[in-house]
Amino acid sequence: MGTFSSERSKSIKPSPTLAVSARAAELRAEGRDIISLSAGEPDFDTPEYIKNAAINALHNGQTKYTAVDGTPELKQAIIDKFQKENNLEYKNNQILASCGAKHSLYNLFQATLNPGDEIILTAPYWASYPDMAILAGAEPVIIRTTIAENFKINTENLSQAISEKTRMLVLNSPSNPSGANYSRDELAAIADVILKYKNIIIVTDDIYEHIFWGSERFANIINSCPELYNRTIVVNGVSKAYSMTGWRIGYAAGPEEIIREMKKIQSQSTSNPNSIAQAAAISALNGKQDFIKECVNTFKERHDFIIKALKEIDGIEILESEGTFYTFPDMNNIINKLQNISNDIELAEFFIEEAGVAMVPGSAFGVPGCMRISFATNMENIKEGIRRIKDILLNS
Repeated sequence: MGTFSSERSKSIKPSPTLAVSARAAELRAEGRDIISLSAGEPDFDTPEYIKNAAINALHNGQTKYTAVDGTPELKQAIIDKFQKENNLEYKNNQILASCGAKHSLYNLFQATLNPGDEIILTAPYWASYPDMAILAGAEPVIIRTTIAENFKINTENLSQAISEKTRMLVLNSPSNPSGANYSRDELAAIADVILKYKNIIIVTDDIYEHIFWGSERFANIINSCPELYNRTIVVNGVSKAYSMTGWRIGYAAGPEEIIREMKKIQSQSTSNPNSIAQAAAISALNGKQDFIKECVNTFKERHDFIIKALKEIDGIEILESEGTFYTFPDMNNIINKLQNISNDIELAEFFIEEAGVAMVPGSAFGVPGCMRISFATNMENIKEGIRRIKDILLNS
């Protein structure tokens, strides 16, 4: 029998993140005690006031189709959020609500990228960026960074990566997986390069905006360079800040022309985002923000513990994160020391099989030799996971 798969679907690589989760589930089913330090979502429940807003919307009959780009109330809440928190002004026709920030990015890539276009990504990158670019027919151009560079691009390697085919630059700050954040000055320097090239669209993926404890106030590239406003798309959502990953509400803001094309793409896939989730998102954006502060304080406490503990392990290089709930240690020295371990994928398998600790190998994010460690779990699990890592390395 012939294959029914398209060449498009064959171009997508299996997710290493999902592979780790699947293996952890298999081992748990066998009765193994597995500590997961691989989660990509907050471990807190959605706040009650947000859940109550969804319940009220359900009881009030808000169960029908909405406008493709979201209800007027949700779009106004998003506009208000940008004005209040980011000092950015948008109109109704510059906003598109989607089924998660991932959906917003997918719409954007499909709406703006053509076969042969190049899209510049920074490694480490969020694992979905390259595949979404490939699905749009574009060619990912990867700028590889190191821990010595704080996992950030600079004006020199950015300039070298730009060609006549460059159509888009994606920035994610704070970064999944590294936790690195670009300062206003660093963003201004990047902007100075991009201003020379009038056909490049900038994407600023701000999904971790609120999970941030850097020394400066959060800023994206428009804050540093307002001249780029008319060709920058800001992508965000409620998933990470309000622990609403399963609710699937994200949004994009940008030039009317691009948002209109994204809306056309969305109209032929999901149509509107879930109506009940939209009502919940309005409550999240308009309500008290105390929940976020409490979560950030907890994440920072966990982060500080992990950084201190991992720095005590010989062979691990690690940077302090400025946000997110990840750290991204370089474990190349560990790989070189261990027998029968030649890369980070084998190291991740070693940790889960021998120590019962699940982490995601850096290869999933374009940086082999590193390991993404999530601290979106309770301190008891973190302490036990780190203890197991220390013990297995001491005895190997």
